[in-house]
Amino acid sequence: MPWLLPLPVVVVMLLGVWITGGVITDDFKVAMVLTAGWMALLGLTCLLVAIRRRRLALPVLGTYVLAAGAIGAYLGLTTLTDKVVHERVATAPAHPNAKPNGAHGNGNQESNVLLARGSFQSGEHESHGTASAIRLGSGGRVLTLTDFETAAGPDLRVYLVAGPASDESEVSDFVDLGGLKGNKGDQQYSLSSGLDLRKYGTVVIWCRAFTVLFARAPLAAA
Repeated sequence: MPWLLPLPVVVVMLLGVWITGGVITDDFKVAMVLTAGWMALLGLTCLLVAIRRRRLALPVLGTYVLAAGAIGAYLGLTTLTDKVVHERVATAPAHPNAKPNGAHGNGNQESNVLLARGSFQSGEHESHGTASAIRLGSGGRVLTLTDFETAAGPDLRVYLVAGPASDESEVSDFVDLGGLKGNKGDQQYSLSSGLDLRKYGTVVIWCRAFTVLFARAPLAAA
């Protein structure tokens, strides 16, 4: 039945994007080239089906055009457009007796305690900034990213990884803190009470769509 054809077209398209972008290679640029090649090959296949079987032209070729447009727009916007955030984040002095400078902070800074801190190192893309784990005086713990910048990309996540996470192969045991709020600017993420920072001691900016490590920040106890 022709009206059932859009579903397999979309499924095959997404499966191909996942394989070319996230399975075959960990190189971001190569993944994008392979994904573009897959989309072109699938488009040619749909066109041939539409030419040979005219009654299938609309459900097959129409679905491809709409789905490819949506995927292309998503990848284009998230890869080419910076998202800048300016959250007021918690601060804590590097030493218990030091006074906080308050450059980024909010809340009762004098009662906040710095647990660990590390500088971002570039992965697939040029990155810089500071990651800090802070115990709040009001209760709870947070991870802050300050003076932070990395490249824009699709489906970027903030992970706390067990181990050094020196490359993609070492990002297997992790805690997902959520989507990266912005590829530029100060931002803050909640840490669960049971999270062991001694085990999950490396902050990683991870492109989930293409399985690529954008940046890493090994945390050192304060």
